[in-house]
Amino acid sequence: MKLFVVRHQHEAARCPARNPEMGVLLLQHLSAANAERHGIRIHGEGVLDGQHTLFLILEAEDEAAVRRYMAPFAQAGTVDIWPASPCEAVVTRQGC
Repeated sequence: MKLFVVRHQHEAARCPARNPEMGVLLLQHLSAANAERHGIRIHGEGVLDGQHTLFLILEAEDEAAVRRYMAPFAQAGTVDIWPASPCEAVVTRQGC
């Protein structure tokens, strides 16, 4: 399994959290059980207050799995995915 950092951004007018039904769907999609069904493990998530920007730290087999999991977010805005490493791995290999 590989580690990825994901950023999703959307316009304020398209914010799913403003719609109660979409908010429920968002939380269901981000649940550990649902992520696991997609072959994803969520290590962390956070939304930048007032910025309509969500960051996720995910573990998956490959970037394609992350893209499939993030497909609903891509309908509302942008999705950027970066390969990442735990700090311990960076220190072990002696560099970023």
